[in-house]
Amino acid sequence: MPQASPRGTYLQISESLRQKIEKGKISEVLPSEAELMRTYGVGRSTIGRALKALKAEGIIESVQGAGWYVTGTGDRRPLVEKVTDLLRAEEAKVGDVFPSESELCERFGVSRTAVRSAIAQLEGQGLIEMGESRRRRIRALPAGQGAS
Repeated sequence: MPQASPRGTYLQISESLRQKIEKGKISEVLPSEAELMRTYGVGRSTIGRALKALKAEGIIESVQGAGWYVTGTGDRRPLVEKVTDLLRAEEAKVGDVFPSESELCERFGVSRTAVRSAIAQLEGQGLIEMGESRRRRIRALPAGQGAS
């Protein structure tokens, strides 16, 4: 990203993102802040300012623990609910290997921090546990899915 001035860089980034949204290149969830930092070669505060500018215009919205979305699109439920639904949809069984942090990051397009928070909640609910081989396993099934 060419830098005319440090103050204008975030505006250039917000304009670039706006164009990608208008052209449909970004249709639902925006890339993570870390990905945007790499893409545009700038720091977190510059990306934060660009995203806040788009939010102020009503183009995007932030969903805690899930990222930034184009306004009016996407699944806004907390990540822990999405992962619980994943267990239901895939007909998981007690003792099955639970997806890795990396797999969950990729599948849901969220940060490792968000995934770790969801995993901690699932462990707290007694649904998953760390197995012998340092892989998490399903300990119980979510309510509404067979016997736990």
